Amino acid sequence: MTNSLSTALPQRRPSLPLLVAVSSVSPLALNIYLPSLPVLVDVFGTTAAMVQLSLSLYLAAIAIAQIGIGPLSDRYGRRPVLLWGLGVFLLGSLTCAAATSIEVMLAGRMLQAAGGCAGIVLGRAIVRDLFDRRQSASMIGYVTMGMAVAPMIGPAIGGVLDETFGWRSSSYLMIALGALVLAWAWAELHETNHSRASGGGVRGLVRSYSALSRSQLFWAYTLTSAFTSAVFFSFLGGAPFLAARLFDMSPSAYGLYFIMVAAGYMVGNGISGRFSERLGISRMIFGGNCVLICAVSAIAATFALGFVHPLSLFAPMFVVGIGNGMSLPNAIAGSVSVRPDLAGAASGLTGSLQIGAGAVASALTGWLLSGVLWPGTVWSLILVMALACAGAVTFGTIARRLELRGEEAWTG
Repeated sequence: MTNSLSTALPQRRPSLPLLVAVSSVSPLALNIYLPSLPVLVDVFGTTAAMVQLSLSLYLAAIAIAQIGIGPLSDRYGRRPVLLWGLGVFLLGSLTCAAATSIEVMLAGRMLQAAGGCAGIVLGRAIVRDLFDRRQSASMIGYVTMGMAVAPMIGPAIGGVLDETFGWRSSSYLMIALGALVLAWAWAELHETNHSRASGGGVRGLVRSYSALSRSQLFWAYTLTSAFTSAVFFSFLGGAPFLAARLFDMSPSAYGLYFIMVAAGYMVGNGISGRFSERLGISRMIFGGNCVLICAVSAIAATFALGFVHPLSLFAPMFVVGIGNGMSLPNAIAGSVSVRPDLAGAASGLTGSLQIGAGAVASALTGWLLSGVLWPGTVWSLILVMALACAGAVTFGTIARRLELRGEEAWTG
């Protein structure tokens, strides 16, 4: 669906703030608990590895849920699937607030993830419904630039709430925000998918993904986004424990430093929003990957030289955020443009692999930090980030070569 639709039916075009809001509830819920992870070990009388599952299982639930959410929205429309998703997110937030054991907490986190990810998937699909390929990259950049505010302020808010009112206060806040966004979407969001895919159920799901899987360019863009995300999520998996053990930081101090990371992502998304339509998708991905290489190299260099300070990690992570913000919106726009009629399925599969790779990277970082290799040091984190960075560069290069060979992104 092109932007001609939005011209013909302007009253049905959702506002940018609404798209930002529905896309932000899941990232906010993911990040607001980060400063509390070390605290939950004592609260539930469990291990750091079990508490870390609240992050890894959250990401895994997002990865799995997106596989179904995208095709369902292609078949039944964006609006009903999004509203149901926000309802499930609200139920998960209530479960987290009432949790008296780590098992109940993990169940609530998975419900939050499965429901909240509908906003991420369908925010991208709605943009693709309304804009063409290059415009989509710019618009996704603007949406994710606004969305970056959530992870930017999430740890800071979570740290202050934890120290002032206790860890459950973060869940109470997510209940209130989830209810507010659900009411807003119910009132304002009109349907944007006016050419529904035929068929439903498992057969429709298989047909959608079978059509997408035949495009090498789709896989190149999708895997670029997956490995780019893994660079960031490996940091999420290790940074809270490194901050507490290596730098002796409080939850609120970690939250304030984390603002630097999300601010970098916001800057990168702003660059995408401004330049993607002019420079093209493959050039923006190439530029973002170059920035990632420089940032990960800077982390390794500073610690190798003996500079053990929070800024030795968080300052280069600001640059990682810029690289991610430049690369991700363009890789996502490329993947959802392979088949515009299957934009929901493409967004779902891309997001699933993106978050799935993040979950693996996060869990791997935590596993290495627990004592397998370089226990309790930053080198375990650097290793996983470097491997993810290599994957992003590899598939970004493949996507660029496919573009230069003349494969059209929208033909599949």
